[in-house]
Amino acid sequence: MRRFISLIHRYVGLIMAIFLLIAGLTGAILAWYHELDAVLNPRLMQIQAPSSDVQPLNPFVLQERVKVHYPDAWVNYISLNHHPGKSALFFLEGAIDPVTGESIDLPNDEVFLNPYTGEILGERKWAAITQGWHNLLPFIYTLHHSLALGDLGMLFMGIIAVLWTVDCFIGACLTFPASQRNQSLLNNVLSFGKRWWKAWKIRWSASPYKLNFDLHRAGGLWLWVMLFVFAWSSVAFNLNEVYHPVMQRMFSMQPDQEETIPQLPVMQVDPGLSWPAALEIARSQMASLAEKKGFSIRYENSLGYNPYTGVFRYQVLSDRDVGETFAGTNIFFDANTGRLVGFFLPTGEANGDTITTWLMVLHTAAIWGISFKIFITFVGLFVTVLSATGIYIWWKKRHARLINEQRRAAAITNATST
Repeated sequence: MRRFISLIHRYVGLIMAIFLLIAGLTGAILAWYHELDAVLNPRLMQIQAPSSDVQPLNPFVLQERVKVHYPDAWVNYISLNHHPGKSALFFLEGAIDPVTGESIDLPNDEVFLNPYTGEILGERKWAAITQGWHNLLPFIYTLHHSLALGDLGMLFMGIIAVLWTVDCFIGACLTFPASQRNQSLLNNVLSFGKRWWKAWKIRWSASPYKLNFDLHRAGGLWLWVMLFVFAWSSVAFNLNEVYHPVMQRMFSMQPDQEETIPQLPVMQVDPGLSWPAALEIARSQMASLAEKKGFSIRYENSLGYNPYTGVFRYQVLSDRDVGETFAGTNIFFDANTGRLVGFFLPTGEANGDTITTWLMVLHTAAIWGISFKIFITFVGLFVTVLSATGIYIWWKKRHARLINEQRRAAAITNATST
């Protein structure tokens, strides 16, 4: 049995190795996504307030200015959480061409504005590396998420994530010491911890093969929890068709509002409610939900409109969220009547969603500040070490096996010739 699972670990590891090398390296960088993106794009993302007492323009005023400059685009998302020293970011969606019925392909889909004057600072097509270095971080993100291959790459990396999740348990099992045949079951159990402790050690002064073997085995044990977090959360990001049914069978989960809210027979381009009126309704609805469910609102994050369902989505960060940056408390309400049609609370409402929220926050280093970002960077780099050491161990074993086979063949040849 041990030989069988060892073969599975070996060949599954080889299948995953190059992709985990990419994921580990890019993930180590993405822990600092916003900081690095701002460094590379100071003209787009950093702005100096005219004076300390000047307030940014109303976000709906900025939205209208974007609409005027980009008449072929929809602006259906507004950030409500302005950070001092940062520009205002708006996302563009191509409007539907009345002739072809297809969405217009926009040359750029992100616009950066001076929040104090409304001046357009610049734009970019997210992740289009052909535009230049200002798209480097988004491009690295697509490499990490989908190998920059769109939906096909996303599916492929999702399959790799499933294999990685399973291999986490296979790899851990292979570190367990074999039972000692000359001892009773009780003695084997009692001595298990002492014998297993050897697998957690690294022989730094050993031969290159032994050192690589120890790094692979002991490193996988010391970081096992985070490796599993990365693997299973990657399934959630890339292959929800697998993640959600598995979690739903084991834990309670809230309905996925974006999946359960039906689409309109005919798309509604503009909401019936004005955006300012929708925001007032959203605040009232969220306040009522907070009182009913017993949570407090820390700050409002965004307001978005979906023309395919005719529904607004209002998002805040509440004390049901994990950390200070991962806003996931949502309500959904009808864009014509203001009627509440659904809500989502990231923790405390359903065990499965609480676990999922923690997985997402840990994966994206969105908690515990700089120290955790440094730790996640280290884990990302060590994923590449695990992949590299795994390839090295396989290559050395294969090389030794080929040499032994050649020696046996030579011995047989010599024996038959004599």
